Amino acid sequence: MASRNDRLRRITSRRVEAPRAKPNLKLRRRLLVGLLSGTFVLLSGAVFYRQVIETDFLRNEGERRYLRIGEIAARRGMVTDRNGEPLAVSTPVETVWADPRKLVQSLNSLPPLAAALGIEPAVLREKIESNRERGFLYLKRRVSFEEAREVRLAIDQHNIEGVDFETEYRRFYPGAEVFGHVMGFTDIEDRGQEGVELAYDHHLKSEPGLRRVILDGRRRIVQEIEQIRPPRQGKDLVLSLDRRLQFLAYRELMKAVKEHKAKGGTVVVLDVNTGEVLAMVNQPGYNPNADRDSSGDRRRNRALTDVMEPGSTLKPFVVAAALERGLVTPTTRIATGPGTLRVGSNVVKDVHNYGTLDVTGIITKSSNVGSVKIAQKMDYASLWGLYDQLGFGHATGVGFPGESAGRLRHYSRWRPFEHATMAFGYSLSVTSLQLAQAYSVLAADGIKRPVTLIKRDPALALGMDEEAPDSTSREIRILSADTARKVRAMMETVVSDQGTAKRAQIAGYRVGGKTGTAKKAGPGGYGGGRYQSVFAGFVPAGKPRLVMVVMIDEPGGSAYYGGLVAAPVFQKVMEGALRLFNVPPDDPVPSMLLAHREPKP
Repeated sequence: MASRNDRLRRITSRRVEAPRAKPNLKLRRRLLVGLLSGTFVLLSGAVFYRQVIETDFLRNEGERRYLRIGEIAARRGMVTDRNGEPLAVSTPVETVWADPRKLVQSLNSLPPLAAALGIEPAVLREKIESNRERGFLYLKRRVSFEEAREVRLAIDQHNIEGVDFETEYRRFYPGAEVFGHVMGFTDIEDRGQEGVELAYDHHLKSEPGLRRVILDGRRRIVQEIEQIRPPRQGKDLVLSLDRRLQFLAYRELMKAVKEHKAKGGTVVVLDVNTGEVLAMVNQPGYNPNADRDSSGDRRRNRALTDVMEPGSTLKPFVVAAALERGLVTPTTRIATGPGTLRVGSNVVKDVHNYGTLDVTGIITKSSNVGSVKIAQKMDYASLWGLYDQLGFGHATGVGFPGESAGRLRHYSRWRPFEHATMAFGYSLSVTSLQLAQAYSVLAADGIKRPVTLIKRDPALALGMDEEAPDSTSREIRILSADTARKVRAMMETVVSDQGTAKRAQIAGYRVGGKTGTAKKAGPGGYGGGRYQSVFAGFVPAGKPRLVMVVMIDEPGGSAYYGGLVAAPVFQKVMEGALRLFNVPPDDPVPSMLLAHREPKP
C-alpha cells in the first residue's frame, strides 16, 4: 500500500514541474557566424599583410632558399716577353668549398673527404665544427684537376652533402726561377705581391663578374637566371725582356757563381737605342711557382735593390768630365809614380807603379793615382754634377717596387779624401741597373734615356713612348757626342791584350768596357778580404747596340779581379746576345773570322 502511495506522489510531483525552456538557436547561429566572420577577417588580414605588405620579405626569403648570386671567374692579365713568349699565365683550376651547417651532420664521412683533399681528418673535423654556424667555408683553394676528381669520387661514394666546387684561376710562371726576381708572384686572391706582379697589379688585375643562379636541394646550379655584372679580364703586359737572352744570362751567371764560390751575382743587359732592359738575372734564385715561402734574401731583385761601391768602373766618367771641360785630352801625360799619392792623412795606391801614363793609359791600366790627379783638376761640384746627371743617388724610375736610389752625398759635405775616392768608385753606392744606365750614356753618344722593363713601341723608341707606364722623363744630353766617342775609344784598350779585361774580347767585334774590383765595407771597415767583381761594357764599340753590367758578389776562390771573374761572363752572354739580335760585326779581322774555315792538313 505504501509503495503504491509513493508511486502516486512521484507521478503527481512530475505533473506539477514547470516545462523546460527551448534552446536559443538564433543566438547560437549569430555567435557561430560572428566567430567564423572574425576568423575570416583575421585570415584575410593575414593574407593581405603577407601578400601585399610583406611581399618583398617573403619573396627574398623564398629566393634565399633557391637563388644565389655567384661570381664569374675572370682571368688576370698575361705577362709575356718582348717576342710574345708567356712569362706569367693564369690557368683555370677548381676550389672546394662547403656548407658547414650541412657537413657537420656527416662528420663520420669526413675521413675519406680529408684523404681526397690531402688534409688530416682531425684538422678538417675541427675546421668544420668551429664554423658550424656559417653557410660558406673554403676547404681547399685552387686544387689540381686530379684532386678535384678524387674529391668528387669521395662525395659520390659516401653520399656527402654540403660540398661543392667553383672555378678560379691560378698563376703559373713558365720561366720559373730564371724570371723569378723580375716577375714576383701573386697571393691566393691573385693580387700581386712582388716584382712586376706588384708593380703593375693595377694593370693586370681582373674583376670577377656576378650572376644570379637557381640551386637545387643539394645546392648545385640548375639554371643561370641573369648576368648582373660581366667579368672584366685583366690587361696583358709585354715586357722588354728577351726570354732567350734571359736564359743565357741566367745560365752563365749561375756557372760563374758556382765556379768562384761566390755569395751571389747580377747581370743586366740594356738596349742602347731604347733604354729597354733585355735581361736582368740574379743569384741566388728562387722559383715563384714553389718557393714563395723562401727567405727574402733569395727573393729580392739584387739588380735593383742591392747597392755596391762601383770601384774602377767610374773612372771613365772622371775622364769624361775632364774632357768636357777641356782639362785633358786622351794623350795628356800624367805622372802616377811611384804608385802612391798622399791625400791629406790618407794614401791612394795603385796595384803597380805605372810611371807616367797618358789619359788613355790611365783607363787601360786602371790607375787610381792617375784618376785622382785628373779629378783634382776639377772642383767638387763638377764631378758631383756629372754623377748626379747620370742618375747616381736617384731611383731609375723603372717602377719596380723596392728599388734603391743608391747614395751620393752632396759635394758641399765632401772632404778632400772623399773627393779622391769618388774618382775611383768609393764613397758612393749604385745599383747594377744605375751603372748600366750610366754606361748607356757613353754608348749613346752622351744621351741619357729612361730605362724600362716594358717593351716600347718601335715607332716611338727614339722619342720615348710617353704612354709607357714607367717612362718618367725624356732623353737628356749629358755629354757631348765627341767626348762620349773619345771615352769609348779609350775603353776599347781595356779589352785589349794590354788591358785588364782581355777575357771580355769577342771575335769580330770591337768591345769597350771597364773592370772594377771593389772591397766590401763591413762593421770593421774594408778588411776581411771581401770583394765585388764588376765588369761594365758595350758592343759594338764604334756604334754600341747593347750595354751589359756583370757583378759577382764576394767570390771565394783565388781569383777576385773583375777582369778574371766578371769579364768572362760578359763575353759569353754578350756573344750570344749579338747573335740573337743579329748585330753585324764591326771588326772583321780575317784571322779571327776565317780561322775555323782553314782546310785541315
